[in-house]
Amino acid sequence: MQPSFKAIFDQLPYSKPFLFVDTLEAVSEEGITGTYRFKEDEYFYKGHFKNRPITPGVILTECMAQIGVVCLGIFLTGTISKENALIALSHHEVTFYKAVVPGELVTVVSKKIYFRFNKLKCKVQLRDTTGALVCEGVISGMLQKKSS
Repeated sequence: MQPSFKAIFDQLPYSKPFLFVDTLEAVSEEGITGTYRFKEDEYFYKGHFKNRPITPGVILTECMAQIGVVCLGIFLTGTISKENALIALSHHEVTFYKAVVPGELVTVVSKKIYFRFNKLKCKVQLRDTTGALVCEGVISGMLQKKSS
């Protein structure tokens, strides 16, 4: 049975303007797929770049990490919540192939490499609406509860 997007979304420790998850399309023990539309009024477009805004690579990486590692990690642990979460990106290697412009919808596809000792490592791809590869890489993070 597929978990509800709302159950995972409600546990995310992010809020606007730093939430880069709109929908989850598929979640399993092996991976996750989700989407995000970069709105035209996102705060970072004002200065990146003058007269030709594009989404900064660090924001694309964050989108990939939120969907591909954090959402999947919440599903895999089943116990992390925004009130007790300690989430830290521990490693990433991302290669960029093309730009993402304001208004563009992207799809993140993440495949679990391993999940052990609360460390999740995934192969993550971000694609545009045509299916073209925008960026890809390996992202890992630690997910655990805060100690009381």
